[in-house]
Amino acid sequence: MNTNLKYYLGIVFAALLFVGGNAFYVVGQAEQAIVLQFGEPVRLVKEPGLKLKVPFIQNVVLYDTRLLNLDPPAQEVVLNDKKRLDVDSFTRYKIVDPLKFYQTVRTEPIARGKLEEIVNSSVRKILGRITLQELLSQQRTEIMRDISNAVKIDAEQIGVSVADVRIRRADLPIEVLQAINARMKTERERDAKEFRAQGQQQAQQIRAAADKEKTIIIAEAEKQAQIMRGQGDETAIQIWNEAAGSDPEFFAFYRTLKAYQASLGDGNAELILSPDSEFFTYFGKSMNTRRYR
Repeated sequence: MNTNLKYYLGIVFAALLFVGGNAFYVVGQAEQAIVLQFGEPVRLVKEPGLKLKVPFIQNVVLYDTRLLNLDPPAQEVVLNDKKRLDVDSFTRYKIVDPLKFYQTVRTEPIARGKLEEIVNSSVRKILGRITLQELLSQQRTEIMRDISNAVKIDAEQIGVSVADVRIRRADLPIEVLQAINARMKTERERDAKEFRAQGQQQAQQIRAAADKEKTIIIAEAEKQAQIMRGQGDETAIQIWNEAAGSDPEFFAFYRTLKAYQASLGDGNAELILSPDSEFFTYFGKSMNTRRYR
């Protein structure tokens, strides 16, 4: 009898533990809870601590109360001026209406997907109205505010409050960048060819001008040299004439010596002349006819 009593008491104790385990639940400091009864919300709990519910009939769904981050993949956006950009954005949001959140999206993964669609749609819609120049100007702050406001309005429909939406990066697609780089390379090569052609033309002009100036300078120098040579010859003739006029005999003697130097200076000349030739005037009067070296 005692054994059976212990057995039944054990069963009752286990049943109480099982029922008690299903009757209590804990709400954390960063959580909020919705109590559901047969799938319908019956109570919203935002205070943390140990809470009680009807076992087996009610269940609890917990949601985070902290500021959450949404970082969707970059998407391609076509601007108003037909420029394409790869836009990478991020969003900070918080679940502020758990009841509406549960009724519209139920789970956080579904909510993230829905919020990603809202953000991408708002980014495409707002950026589709502006040009690339406007996006890169001082209007960028106003544009980001318009995107945040649009996302906030749509996010309220699922019980979410959006704190901020930011564009982290806005780059041209790879193929567009490659096309731009190729076009810039072609333009730079064309500019380089044009600059080289202009440089060669200028070099030819400079060389032609230098050659012309060289020819003019040489011609002018030769002209001046001819003039100076003529003047020198004229002066020399005058000097010789004056010298010949002042002492004709010495002048004749000097001219004879110059003739000797010109005729016999190299030592290889042979002359056959009469001894009484005028050429030998200064060699003396008594000379026989012979070959002089």
